[in-house]
Amino acid sequence: MYARREILKSLGAVPLATILASPELAKAAASTLENQTLKLDNGKSVSAALALPDGGPAPAVMLIHEWWGLNDQIKSVAAEFAKSGYVALAVDLYSGNVATDPEGARKYMQATDAKEATETLQKWNGWLRGHQATTNHLGTVGWCFGGGWSLNASIASPVDATVVYYGNVTRSPEELVKLQGPVQGHFATQDKWINQEMVDGFVANMKKAGQKDPEVYWYEADHAFANPSGGRYDQEDAQLSWQRTQAFLKTHLG
Repeated sequence: MYARREILKSLGAVPLATILASPELAKAAASTLENQTLKLDNGKSVSAALALPDGGPAPAVMLIHEWWGLNDQIKSVAAEFAKSGYVALAVDLYSGNVATDPEGARKYMQATDAKEATETLQKWNGWLRGHQATTNHLGTVGWCFGGGWSLNASIASPVDATVVYYGNVTRSPEELVKLQGPVQGHFATQDKWINQEMVDGFVANMKKAGQKDPEVYWYEADHAFANPSGGRYDQEDAQLSWQRTQAFLKTHLG
């Protein structure tokens, strides 16, 4: 615990983008998280990485990784949320697997069992709500693959706020009616898959479901623009989307 505190202290003044762009700094930030496990109904163990803020109790944020898996980058973002005063839990939907190339990422993503992933997120929702360090407020944040699963998690179990970064938001009104909190989405104009047509359909279906209009932002960028370790990174838009995410969660989680 002492070592974790010292690492967090040394990284305290380092901007998130700098940490995420450096494998060494990201690894150091990731090392401050605590591994957690729980069992699904079939007996399978699933894991997540926990970052705790100073003081407490605090609102909780559940993070869901990109198609690469639960790597140091996502754990570093969890550490940043903890620095901002949240209990942050980065969930693993790949059973410990982490891809280093698109082929591997695609394999792990396609192998994800939707029923098992949904149960995993429901279990972690309950785990966070029962944790002594948390208040009764919980939000979800996800990127790419995890962006879609951030929305799925909020449909499957009640949360107070949902943030989607360029994730699949094709959902029926019958699914969206289950949401119990507002949604914020960050999308890229050059994204060939998570495109205007998909997002417009999502907004329309939110209306049909009787939900509040989602808070949608578009950026002159490409898919994965918020990931400093990738070739599509857009620093200005990444920083702006992060500021908007922080403001949204502060408003709805307290």
